[in-house]
Amino acid sequence: MDTFKISELANEFNITTRSIRFYEDVGLMYPERKGSTRIYNHKDKIRLKLILRGKRLGFSLAEIRELLEMYDANKNTEQLTQMIELIDQKKIALQQQLNDINAVMNELNLAQERCQNALLDIDSSTPPHLAS
Repeated sequence: MDTFKISELANEFNITTRSIRFYEDVGLMYPERKGSTRIYNHKDKIRLKLILRGKRLGFSLAEIRELLEMYDANKNTEQLTQMIELIDQKKIALQQQLNDINAVMNELNLAQERCQNALLDIDSSTPPHLAS
């Protein structure tokens, strides 16, 4: 069975060892220990990958914990339904963020266009002997 040191996982995922220890402290990972050395297995590596993916998608640590608990548990109808609801809620929130971002981008594009037009107006109204 493959095992990993904390520094190996940190390097692979381009995060700090402190981040990994934090995920342990909040109960998202449970590596084996030999003395003070942490030993991570393939399951720990997958959990870390899921944690980081969840963070990139905007899930809170509490939501990530809930998803991991459902992932680890024997799946039943209630758990799968809860997982679908959690995913739907996140999709709705992300869609709203995307809509907001698109609206702001449109406003910025309009503001930029107005500024560029104003510059053109200034340049065209400046007498040639005063330009430069």
